[in-house]
Amino acid sequence: MTSQVTLPLWAFILILLFAAVTFASHFLFPSVRWFFRRRMEKAVKRLNARLDRPIEPFKLLRRQDMIQRLVYDPEVTQAIVDHAQSEGVREDVAFERARRYAREIVPSFSASVYFGFAITAARFLSTSLYRVRMVHQDAGLANVDPKATVVFVMNHRSNMDYVLVTYLAADRSALSYAVGEWARVWPLSRLIRAMGAYFIRRKSRNELYRKVLAKYVQQATSAGVTQAVFPEGGLSLDGSLARPKVGILKYILEGAAGAKRDVVFVPIALNYDRVLEDTILLQAQAKGERKFRARISVVFMAVLRQIRLRITGKFHRFGYAAVSFGEPLTLSHLTERDIRPEALSATIMARIAAAVPVLPVPLTAYLLLKNGPMTRDALEIVYTDAMKQLESAQVHVPRNNRDYAVEFGLRNLMERQLVVEEAGRIRVAEGQEPLVGFYANSIKHLM
Repeated sequence: MTSQVTLPLWAFILILLFAAVTFASHFLFPSVRWFFRRRMEKAVKRLNARLDRPIEPFKLLRRQDMIQRLVYDPEVTQAIVDHAQSEGVREDVAFERARRYAREIVPSFSASVYFGFAITAARFLSTSLYRVRMVHQDAGLANVDPKATVVFVMNHRSNMDYVLVTYLAADRSALSYAVGEWARVWPLSRLIRAMGAYFIRRKSRNELYRKVLAKYVQQATSAGVTQAVFPEGGLSLDGSLARPKVGILKYILEGAAGAKRDVVFVPIALNYDRVLEDTILLQAQAKGERKFRARISVVFMAVLRQIRLRITGKFHRFGYAAVSFGEPLTLSHLTERDIRPEALSATIMARIAAAVPVLPVPLTAYLLLKNGPMTRDALEIVYTDAMKQLESAQVHVPRNNRDYAVEFGLRNLMERQLVVEEAGRIRVAEGQEPLVGFYANSIKHLM
């Protein structure tokens, strides 16, 4: 027992390494994880004290636990068996596909990333690029059941929608967005997952994938996770509201059917004096496809140009960005007929349409396209008439001054050379009708 054993140095080092790893994995790492877990729990408790809607425990589950819970759900298990039979593959192969789909969908929410980095970045970007305004907030929001699952349903004008609503809802709750394929790019995907967003393949017809996605949305809904969805399914290519798709809303309704919680849909309408992707969206519409080819070099040059303008003091924000909260829709108050996905999505879109903010640039663009060339005095007159017509709409008049609103709208359009003034008459510049129409279309349904 006391005899000596001689070992090569490399073997001794290897033994020490294995011992260190074993010690760390069995004693050190659990303690460190427990320490940080306790700190996170205390931080979340402090956050929940100031949030209108506290962060639900489901959102704080470990990602691996959520994935396991998802793939072992009885309905997903049955879908795996059906997929194996229909595709002629072994069940273990089908199971691994389901697990891969679950990994792709399930977020890894971090309260510190969301409330530390994301909210700060969203506030900085929103206020740096736009003059942000909350145009209307329905009184019904204050009476929403605190135990209900809240789903913010929004029109989709720009990728800035995510940023803007995250900033404005910072005191309400942590939003869980349904994000398309565009965001599945490293390292952006890791950040978006940490913010609690889940990825979806909008055009997938794979039944197994759709079942995994549906089950995740249903679990989140029954657990009370505050969600944010875009029923149009993508960015508006021509500026107008699109017909809603029922996919995610259908999954939410299925999740609500087996839950003890009520579900409240909150319509949110957004509008901008300038949409950053406007020309890209119009090009996609002209080609008849939803492939947005924004080269990195173009984006990089645009960022450099804005930095140069800021340094030289010539930067102007891109006008107003406005948000309007419409009348909430409580699921338990609806009839069976109204709860059908198609009827519900139509009702929600109608409330979004009624709440769309009317801003100076869209209204000026609409009036110039409708009335043709006119003098400034004539434009001010028709602007006043339009404001009377829009009396029940959410019209934002900067400084409560009609003359300033007209001048602000004209200045923004003229700086982009979309509108020109010749011989005292203002008209849309030649060839710029589609781009001016893009902004006019955002409020055309209100006229």
